[in-house]
Amino acid sequence: MSVTDRETGPLTPSEAAPGSPGRSLVPYGQGRIRGLGADELGAHGAAMDRLLALGLPVVPGLTVPAGAAASLCEPDTARAAVELVEQLSGRRIGDPARPLLLRLSASAPTEVAGLPPDLACLGVSPAGADDLCAVIGNAEALYEVWAGTIRMIAEYALDVSAAVLDDALLDTSGPRARVEVLLSLAAKHGSGPFPDDPAQQLALAARALLGRWDSPRARRSRRAQKLPADLAVALHVQALRIGPADHSGYGTAVSRDPGTGSFSPQGSFFRGVRRSAPPPHTGEPLDRLAGGTALLEHSLLTLERHLRTPVSVDFEVRDDEISLLAAAPQPRPPLRASVCLAADLARDGALGREDAVRRISPAQVQELLHPQLRLTGEEELLAKGLPASPGAATGAIVLSSERALELAADGTRVVLVAAETNPADVPGMLASAAVLTGSGGIASHAAVVARGAGKPAVCGAEGLRVDRAAGTVRFGERVLREGDPVSLDGRTGAVYAGTLSVSVAGPPPELSTLLAWADDVRRLGVRVNADTAAEVETSLALGAEGVGLCRTEHQFLGERLPLIRRVLLAADPAARDEALVALEHAQHEDFRALLTAVGNRPVTVRLLDAPLHEFLPAHGQSLDAAEEQRAAALREANPMLGLRGVRLALRHERLYPAQAEALFTAWADVAATGIRPQLEVMIPLVSLPEELAAAAAYVRGAADAVAARTGVEVPYRLGTMIETPRAALLAGELAEHAEFFSFGTNDLTQLTYGFSRDDVERQVLASYQERGFLTASPFARLDPHGVGALVRLAAERAREVRPGIKLGVCGEHGGDPESIAFCDDLGLDYVSCSAHRVPVARMAAAHSALREPGEQSGSAR
Repeated sequence: MSVTDRETGPLTPSEAAPGSPGRSLVPYGQGRIRGLGADELGAHGAAMDRLLALGLPVVPGLTVPAGAAASLCEPDTARAAVELVEQLSGRRIGDPARPLLLRLSASAPTEVAGLPPDLACLGVSPAGADDLCAVIGNAEALYEVWAGTIRMIAEYALDVSAAVLDDALLDTSGPRARVEVLLSLAAKHGSGPFPDDPAQQLALAARALLGRWDSPRARRSRRAQKLPADLAVALHVQALRIGPADHSGYGTAVSRDPGTGSFSPQGSFFRGVRRSAPPPHTGEPLDRLAGGTALLEHSLLTLERHLRTPVSVDFEVRDDEISLLAAAPQPRPPLRASVCLAADLARDGALGREDAVRRISPAQVQELLHPQLRLTGEEELLAKGLPASPGAATGAIVLSSERALELAADGTRVVLVAAETNPADVPGMLASAAVLTGSGGIASHAAVVARGAGKPAVCGAEGLRVDRAAGTVRFGERVLREGDPVSLDGRTGAVYAGTLSVSVAGPPPELSTLLAWADDVRRLGVRVNADTAAEVETSLALGAEGVGLCRTEHQFLGERLPLIRRVLLAADPAARDEALVALEHAQHEDFRALLTAVGNRPVTVRLLDAPLHEFLPAHGQSLDAAEEQRAAALREANPMLGLRGVRLALRHERLYPAQAEALFTAWADVAATGIRPQLEVMIPLVSLPEELAAAAAYVRGAADAVAARTGVEVPYRLGTMIETPRAALLAGELAEHAEFFSFGTNDLTQLTYGFSRDDVERQVLASYQERGFLTASPFARLDPHGVGALVRLAAERAREVRPGIKLGVCGEHGGDPESIAFCDDLGLDYVSCSAHRVPVARMAAAHSALREPGEQSGSAR
């Protein structure tokens, strides 16, 4: 109630007397005292009770509980209600100095659709209407609302046909004229005239609301909402205090700025008598509120602390004073608002830090970090593919890396569209706003590179056909040309025609606060998969604790591709040695920059692992016929299972020593500046203990050579990547040679299932998910029963041999929240993921640590 109005007191003896009309009237704030809840008071009555209990100003009023709502149709009860509201508000209907009217509304026990509209301006009579308009200073405002009330009462309480009302009002313009017509129709066609007496009006209004609620249309609406057809509603009679438009009005407000998330009431204020649908563009900013916004801000802040959620309120202003009409949690609050509120509540002591962390999910963190398309529902959907890298972008179609670089250099935003990508496309991918491919999965080349670069990507787009010669892209029957604009959503896999609006990513500073609190909670370490100094710097800013995977083959992408190609296609040993020297010099530069960026943190460097076909020239692109012949001899039917990883190193015995020497020399150079990274050297694609032992000997020999040349003994750990099922099964034997394991779950999933990580998702996995065989792609979420079982077994067997062995995951699953929880359950030391998933992994690791005892990870169920 308004601070100037009389506080609600205990019921008077006449109100409490058994059998009296006032017995069914419950003033706002007294429902709890009488032991009534939302079932009797309705959602609105219960909300008013809460507001008063919090000491907030509310509009004076009362509730007729659901079980007694029909009693308000009786004249005696209606009169008692009028008198009680007059008493509560300190005003009287008909008083020219401080005029009062009534509003009647209904509410169900919970929020439901299809409630009857409010009926306001009860208590107006033709004789007194002009005096009220003079007080308000706006005749149209009063007559507009009054006409709506008379219209509903005439139809649902006075039995005037809706057709008669519609026909008569069809040619009637202006609210005053509509009122006159409606009063005439009620007198002529109704069961009685529209009364002047406020109590009789209120009784008819109650009959109209209940009649509307009991109509066939309303019952159908409840059935559609799976609600009982006979669901009862409570009725609420509120004071509608009339005042000059300069000092009175109504409005709505939310507690938080949707753009920034900070506490800053936002909304609109309308002058005059409250309407259910105010005229468009007539609202004023809240800062023009008569009497200021201080009381509104206090109310919103109090509600936030009580409900622990962003809130919205309806309010009235009378004589420069604010009173609340309704208050509730804001439906679908902006994510920034939820993040800022969680941090604010914890800083104010209203919420524990752990509880604040629990309130923000890993998925919400990801949503904040990446731009999103603003969809209207009118977009032309071209194709659906796999959501390979989150974010959204628009740009002109380009069909080659060269064209992407050319247009991007001129400032044009482009989307690289290809059947599939390869290492030679990386410069163009990095220059593009987004990547779209017709084949490949979420662990394919395009997906991995895009995620590492923070670019949105959609892979395996259905029906996508690229014709580079014709310069066209076909999406089913739809054909676009190079240069046409497209928009894509890497979170949903949707591709649209044209340039759509994109929201700018930019989490509020409070997210960093919540993530710092998450770091205090989590046990599991979070590292990054990064290959360059720039990627490391980005990931460290996002909270990575080190590098869990540096893929040295990615350092040969683009302009450095010829370096590794010369090694592989050398015509003789002398040419190969010359190529290896060039390779070592180039890698030394890259490693020195990488280690400098890493600082004193851990860094796991994986020696060359890419499938051989990624480094070979395409048909017709060799330097000469002899090189073309050598390349043809190296091509494989199944390169992902062919000459790659440790197998390639054992064939080219100087390859790993050259890489290792470049790495150890770079470490010595960086250490001379006072930086000492925690170096870990990893051998990939091991299946035999003998492979690991031989490759380890190469690395140790390189370390000895660097120590002899520089006088620096580089401290490092030697480990292996567990990415074949046999390696997992022989983990105990491998642990005799390895000080750490990193589970490469992309390849481990591929080899465990026999699924190709490049093309099985669109062809097979989508169908499997539709048929219920799989709930998620095993390349996106770690399979606990197969792949996860191998990880568990390998961890157990490795610890039996080497109890202190360090264990981590560096596959794509390192950024998936449910997979992270599974890794936490296994007691792994860390997960590693792409840079822009690091905050997601930090929050997911914290949520895993905050699970209740005995609560399993979602991936483990």
